[in-house]
Amino acid sequence: MKELLERKQGFHRTILIADDEFIEREMLGAMLCDEYDLIYAEDGSTALDMIQERAGMIALVLLDLHMPKLDGYAVLKAIRSDSEMRRIPVIVLTAETEAEVRSLHLGAADFISKPYNMPDVVKARVGHAIELAENSVIIHETERDSLTSLFKRDFFFEYGKMLDIQNRHMPMDAIVLDINRFRIVNELYGKQFGDLILKRLGNSLHELVRYTGGLACRSGSNTFYLYLPHSNDISGDLVRYTTKINEYLDDRKITVRIGVYSDDGSPIDMEHRFDRAELACRKLRGNYSTEYVLYNAELHSRELHSERLINDIDKALSEKQFKVYYQPKYNITGEKPLLVSAEALVRWVHPEFGMIPPGEFISLFENNGLIQLLDRYVWSEAAAQIRKWSDKYGVTLPVSVNVSRVDIFDPQLSEILSSIASACGLSPHTLLLEITESAYTDDSQQIIDTVSALRSKGFRIEMDDFGCGYSSLNMLTELPLDALKLDMNFIKNIEKDHKAYRLVGIMIEIARMLEVPVIAEGVETKGQMELLHKIGCDIIQGYYFSKPLPPDEFEKLFEKTD
Repeated sequence: MKELLERKQGFHRTILIADDEFIEREMLGAMLCDEYDLIYAEDGSTALDMIQERAGMIALVLLDLHMPKLDGYAVLKAIRSDSEMRRIPVIVLTAETEAEVRSLHLGAADFISKPYNMPDVVKARVGHAIELAENSVIIHETERDSLTSLFKRDFFFEYGKMLDIQNRHMPMDAIVLDINRFRIVNELYGKQFGDLILKRLGNSLHELVRYTGGLACRSGSNTFYLYLPHSNDISGDLVRYTTKINEYLDDRKITVRIGVYSDDGSPIDMEHRFDRAELACRKLRGNYSTEYVLYNAELHSRELHSERLINDIDKALSEKQFKVYYQPKYNITGEKPLLVSAEALVRWVHPEFGMIPPGEFISLFENNGLIQLLDRYVWSEAAAQIRKWSDKYGVTLPVSVNVSRVDIFDPQLSEILSSIASACGLSPHTLLLEITESAYTDDSQQIIDTVSALRSKGFRIEMDDFGCGYSSLNMLTELPLDALKLDMNFIKNIEKDHKAYRLVGIMIEIARMLEVPVIAEGVETKGQMELLHKIGCDIIQGYYFSKPLPPDEFEKLFEKTD
C-alpha cells in the first residue's frame, strides 16, 4: 500500500520491457524513459526471473510474445498463476490480431500493436494500465481482511446484494461460523497462534467458496460468514464442510460452531438470513458436542417472541409490569441465623404472557443493551423499598442489585447510582452491587477503575458467580471487592460429592486470604447449610430459608425478627 501511495505522489514507477529484439526495446525505452524507470529482458526466462525477484517494485510488464527460452504465453501463464505476481499488469507486444485475443484470455491487461509508430498511444495505454492495476490493488486492500484475505463485512453484504439482484431465482444459504473459546485460545497460546488459526480457517473458506460458488467474509474477530448456493442436502454438506475445515485447522484443541439458515423460499433479504443464522449459531454457545444447528420453526418462533419482548419493554417499564422480588440472605456465623440483607430479583408479569422467567428476557436485553433500562428500574425500585422498610420498621436492610457488563462501561454509572441512593435518602453502602465474575474478563482494567470509583463513593461490591471459571487467582489480588458470592452449581453437590465440598472449602479459604466474607446462594437443604457453616461460610441465600418474595410477603420476615 505504501508503494502505491508513493507512486501516486509522483515517484517513478518501474517498467520491465521483455523483448528479444534490441531495436524494439530501445524504441519503447525512448518513448517511456522520461516518465518511468526501465529494466530490460532479452528472453522469457530472464523476464520471469526478474519479475519473481522484483514483484514488489515492478509496476508494469511490456511483454513480447515471441522470445527464446520461454515465450510470452508461458510467461503470462506463470504470472497469472502466482498470487504475488498476478497483481502486475501485462501489456502484450504483438502484430498478430489472433494473438491479442488469446493474450487477453490469459489475463493480459491490454496490447500494443507493432510497429510502434504512435508514441502518444503507447504512453496512454501504459499509463492507463498502471492506473487501473493500482486502483484495483487499493480497492482489494480496502475490501479484504488483511489477515485472511476474505471480504470485510460491509463489502461482503454489498457484493451479496448484487449477487441476489443478478440471480433473482437462485436460492442461497447463509452460514455463520464461530471459533469456540477463541479468547481462551489467544490467552493460552498467544496472539500469533490465534492469527495462524484464523488464517487457516480463512484458507479453508476460500477453498470452499471456490468449490461451491458464493462469497465468504470475516465478520468479527473470530466470526465468519458464508453465502452459498442452496444445498438440498445441507446436513450432509455441513459434515463435509466441517471435516475439511478441521483438516485445515489441524489442531484438536480448536473447534468451530456453525449456524445455518437454509433457504426455504421465504422472501427475506440477505441480512435477515444472516440474523437467523447468527441466532442458530448462538444456540451452540457452551455446547461442544454439536458442531452445527439449522435455523428452524422453533427458533423462528423464539425469535418472534424475543422481538415481541424487546418491543414491549418501554411499555412494561412505564406500566411497572416488572416486579422486584427479594430473597433474604442470612448470616450463619453465630448460634442463630440472622437476616442481614436481601437480593433484588426481577420478574416480568406480562399482560399477555403472564409471569415470564428472567432467563427469557435478561440475556436478551443484555445482548441488545436494553438491560441498562431494566437495571436502572430495579435499582430505583430497590432503593425505594429500602426506604419504605426503614421508615416502617426502623431497620435499614441492604439490598444487592445486579450491575451488568453493559452498565460497567457507562461513564455515568457512579453518578446514576449515587443519585438513586440520594433521592431515597440512603447511604450508598445500602445498595450492594453484584458484578458477575465473567464481566471482569471483558476489560479488567476498565472494571477495576469503575469498581474503584464506586467504592470510593461508598458502594460495596460483591463478585457474583465466583468459581465459574473466568478469573485467575492473580487477578483476584488486584480487584477491589467486599464479598465473594459462590456460584450455586458448586453448592448443589456438596452433600454427595466430596470434591465439590473440598472445592467450596478452597474458595472460602481464598476469600479468607482476601479478607472478604463469602456468600453461598442456591442453598436448599439443611445438610448443605450445616456443611457450609462447618467450613466457614458467612452468609447463605436460598430456598432453605426462603424463595424470592414480593415486598409485602418479605415484610413478614421483619416481623419474625422483632
